[in-house]
Amino acid sequence: MQDVDQLGRSLGGFSGRRVLVRSDLNVPLDSSGGSPVITDDGRVRASVPTIRQLSEAGAVVVVCAHLGRPKGAPEARYSLAPVAARLRELLGREVTFVTTTVGPEAELAVASASPGDVVLLENLRFDARETSKDDAERGAFADQLAALADAFVSDGFGVVHRKQASVYDVAQKLPHAVGGLVLREVEVLRRLTDDVERPYAVVLGGAKVSDKLAVIENLLGTADRILVGGGMVFTFLAAQGHEVGNSLLEADQVETVKGYLATAEERGVTVVLPSDIVAATAFAADAEHDVVAADAIPADRIGLDIGPDAAAEFSAALSDCRTVFWNGPMGVFEMEPFSHGTRAVATSLAALEGLGALGVVGGGDTAAAVRALGFSDDDFGHVSTGGGASLEYLEGKQLPGLAVLQD
Repeated sequence: MQDVDQLGRSLGGFSGRRVLVRSDLNVPLDSSGGSPVITDDGRVRASVPTIRQLSEAGAVVVVCAHLGRPKGAPEARYSLAPVAARLRELLGREVTFVTTTVGPEAELAVASASPGDVVLLENLRFDARETSKDDAERGAFADQLAALADAFVSDGFGVVHRKQASVYDVAQKLPHAVGGLVLREVEVLRRLTDDVERPYAVVLGGAKVSDKLAVIENLLGTADRILVGGGMVFTFLAAQGHEVGNSLLEADQVETVKGYLATAEERGVTVVLPSDIVAATAFAADAEHDVVAADAIPADRIGLDIGPDAAAEFSAALSDCRTVFWNGPMGVFEMEPFSHGTRAVATSLAALEGLGALGVVGGGDTAAAVRALGFSDDDFGHVSTGGGASLEYLEGKQLPGLAVLQD
């Protein structure tokens, strides 16, 4: 894969060149107050360096991205307009926002742009062809995107596991390069899979164990310790024969988890499950709650966080690690009474940064959680922009958006 500098040399410089940049600007929005407000701008901030690099080199930078899951047609709540406003603030320069993705308006905006200008196209997924399973449909959309540019830079790591028009097909139609954000992500993930510095621990949380079956299976061959929290832990506890009350449980995965626990024991992989749980009477911030033993959750209670003893045990299990990958909150971090387990793990990873070890926050809800709890990206070795892409990389899957950039 060639990087942006190599692409620039092959083009004889970027000045006046139109460069299509696929960024990941899929940020969470809160529309409860009327106008949508970005609640976590981490992905926008992470996209700025490559956009700025190209702009300062004199390129006309045409940025494309998606937001949310529209059904192949425009939906106001998924407009990238709020992102355009934030991008202007972060770049400190004007960003022309085009209310369509392709077509006459987009073509005119790009044709009218001067070297150094930045143009942001509307949500790619407002066009059903972006995510179509039909190669011809995706290809036709990619042709229209490619017609707006002289070169393509892939800088949206959160989408490189998708075979989509703006990620996969357009790269086959233009001279292309990998952006700095994606390069950094791949560099870090390689440190989690090749020549890993040990002890190597993986912390898994979030709602469902089924979302992480493949990565658990793969990690049983690479990780030294696997720590499990979040909603998925109750399937593990059930696999050990414990009552989990009204907690989230994937009963159809219990036998699979039993197999994982047996395999871990055979391979000498330590699986750390919480010894205590914060169990509440309801899924609500003001619900009555108590700390109970993980093997004694009352039948009428719902587990919403790992308990204080478990938080201390998790911290101890991470304290001597040289490499840690964390994907998924330990509890319902959005509700203060159930945020303490997630905070404890974040604190442990931040401490590793000071010891020269590598602590990786695996994107998505995990990145949002640490920021919501007051941590800075600089507190960790790396905060990924791609939860799903990170997991698929660790599963050992080939990611289409990276494979297509190989020359």
